[in-house]
Amino acid sequence: MDTSASSARHPDATSREVLRLAVPAFLTLVAEPAFLLADTAIVGHLGTVQLAGLGVASAALATCAGIFVFLAYGTTASVSRQAGAGDLLGALRLGVDGVWLGLLLGVVAGAVLSLAAGQVTALFGASLPATEQATEYLQISGIGVPAMLVILAATGVLRGLQDTRTPLVVAIAGFSLNIVLNVWLVYGLDLGIRGSALGTVLAQTSMALALIAVILRALHRQHGKALPTVVRPHPGRVLAAARAGVPLLIRTLALRAVLLLTTWVAASSGDVTLAAYQVSATVWTFLVFALDALAIAAQALTGNALGAADVPRARTLTALMVRWGVWCGVALGAVVVALHGVLPGLFTSDAAVQRALASALLVLALQQPLSGFVFVLDGVLIGAGDGRWLAVASLVQLVLYLPVVLLMQQANVAASGLWWGFGTFMLVRGVLLGWRARTDRWAVIGAAR
Repeated sequence: MDTSASSARHPDATSREVLRLAVPAFLTLVAEPAFLLADTAIVGHLGTVQLAGLGVASAALATCAGIFVFLAYGTTASVSRQAGAGDLLGALRLGVDGVWLGLLLGVVAGAVLSLAAGQVTALFGASLPATEQATEYLQISGIGVPAMLVILAATGVLRGLQDTRTPLVVAIAGFSLNIVLNVWLVYGLDLGIRGSALGTVLAQTSMALALIAVILRALHRQHGKALPTVVRPHPGRVLAAARAGVPLLIRTLALRAVLLLTTWVAASSGDVTLAAYQVSATVWTFLVFALDALAIAAQALTGNALGAADVPRARTLTALMVRWGVWCGVALGAVVVALHGVLPGLFTSDAAVQRALASALLVLALQQPLSGFVFVLDGVLIGAGDGRWLAVASLVQLVLYLPVVLLMQQANVAASGLWWGFGTFMLVRGVLLGWRARTDRWAVIGAAR
């Protein structure tokens, strides 16, 4: 069957295909930053110092998760290509390799964060009280890093199989458990910021176990009694999965460096600016994950289309999802503008932080249409396996952002100024991604790139 012709005759079918993946992915991605939103709201009412400390610790944890996000993205791309070529068992085997890699990397990264928490948080240059709070949070949160990375890999497997509903169910259950545990541990047992960290670790571990159980059931249906052989770690294949993720790792490191540099500028500007930036960055993460739902659909559908050697369908889907990304950005930006005077009071009672945060949210809102464009095209190229180009482009963007960072640091900008500076980075990123998408070099067909 000519799927590209079918899509042309039935554009509504193409839209439904995107929505079938994007809507559950949207709700799942919203639930993920909701972990941090819940932590921020609960910890924020303990005091400004605790909120600033959470900002530092969250930046370190987000960096860890961001560094290894290729576990989700790379697994989605490879599994979707294999599934598009008709090899479901091969797709699941690739997914198992990714899960083992996530567990291995998580054990190492978690140990480093827990044992070196003091040194890591000191790098941000926050005040001593804020740094102490950040250290307490990070020491406990490091224990949950293996589960966090397994969740990334396992979610990537299911997305590659075009199943975004199961991660949604698991995410909602995990978020609900996280809120209950955090309120009980922080206020009920009076554990302060440590209780917030512990509650999140327990919720993440439960989510990881649930996702692994789903993948094992799918493997059992495909391979029956040979399941122990299939799920056993194969060092060669795990190493191959690691090598395949290197370009996306470089891309992610460059992007995380941009966010860390922005946090560093915020930390050097005082606790009020840092606290306002922490909350605004949390809201930004929430919006990013919402827009990234289309990027997730782009990864899965692009990989599947190219695996099936259907380039016209891949381009049709790309054009549709880019339009949707921009309009979703417009809608989300309008919501933030409408709520910019209300949101600050939900996170802090400090009047100075509230004023700084309200201004920052307005700047952040204006950038959302551009964000929708950027995230969708990024997802398309990841789904196409265009990791090498993405790695080089991200390094270029980082280099161009460095002068902006220095100017912001010297000017001692407020939280709103930080977001104006960050907007220049997003603009450069959008230009480069748009140029690449107009070429044919990313659209390589076959079960493997």
